[in-house]
Amino acid sequence: MGAVNAAGALLGAPPPLPGDPPAGSDIRGGHAIVTTGLTKRFRGGQVAVDAVGLAVPRGSVYGFLGPNGSGKTTTIRMLLGLVAPTSGEWSLLGEAMPAGLARSLPRVGAVVEGPAFYPYLSGEANLRRFDAADPAADGRTVRRRVGEALERVGLAAAAGKRYRAYSLGMRQRLAIAAALLAPRDLLVLDEPTNGLDPQGTREVRTLIKEIAAEDTTVFVSSHLLAEVEQMCTHVGVMRSGRLVAQGPLADLRADGGGPRLRVETADAAEAAALLEAAGLTGVSAAVHPDGIGEVTADLGDAVPERLCALLVTEGVRVRGFGVVRPSLEDVFVGLTGEGFDVGA
Repeated sequence: MGAVNAAGALLGAPPPLPGDPPAGSDIRGGHAIVTTGLTKRFRGGQVAVDAVGLAVPRGSVYGFLGPNGSGKTTTIRMLLGLVAPTSGEWSLLGEAMPAGLARSLPRVGAVVEGPAFYPYLSGEANLRRFDAADPAADGRTVRRRVGEALERVGLAAAAGKRYRAYSLGMRQRLAIAAALLAPRDLLVLDEPTNGLDPQGTREVRTLIKEIAAEDTTVFVSSHLLAEVEQMCTHVGVMRSGRLVAQGPLADLRADGGGPRLRVETADAAEAAALLEAAGLTGVSAAVHPDGIGEVTADLGDAVPERLCALLVTEGVRVRGFGVVRPSLEDVFVGLTGEGFDVGA
């Protein structure tokens, strides 16, 4: 890792992205992960990660979002010391890397592309073997710690069940349990819901929220917008190796525009005229082949209930009425002009 300059205060980054700490501030103390200009080039000149500057607040659930092949896993491998960056600086839990790996990694739990378990051993026996491979683990407390980890992920009742009989959701929860055999300040999960059915996805999502509620910072990568939107407080968006957006989820949504009013009615022209007369901006109307129209407008500070009462009082036949707020997909398309995987 000689190519990485891990000394210094991790300052002097390129122009900050939204959500970056103020320039010149001590960003390590309040952040679980910080990177400055983190870059990885492979042989042949391929740039997998291009000058990424992450700032992951302590106590957050940070969604590291991007399509497959955008550089998420390579970034995670660099953070954990599994791959040497070509250039750049980074810190974990306030420790400058790579010099601080020995001090910080015992406080970090990670599931990167899933650990390998023995199919014919039980979940409990697998965790015991996993724990035995950790030189820092205390063998005198292994029974208690394994039991607590299984309880924490909801697998205590299945502790004696063979791994090969576990569902995909149970296997992913066991992997997370393996990462929690010791107290962790930071949990790094690479695509934790990848390949899971809806039930398994809900199980893992609920578990991540519970872990975060115990003051553990969770850094979770995903290519699914819907999943990140449901469980994360902060988001970083990767595209082709670059970080194109970063910040609190609520702030990114606000950057995508304010709430929009949507009215479904057979009297689209009349509804649009009334909303414009009421002072709403951005009013547009479209009529579908079946004669039912959709009218949308920027809600601004208007009260939706009063607008609905106005339309009804003026004889507009309202079939549907609601307020639509910008989704993470809307924000992403606005930032990049490209589509994204939103499925689960």
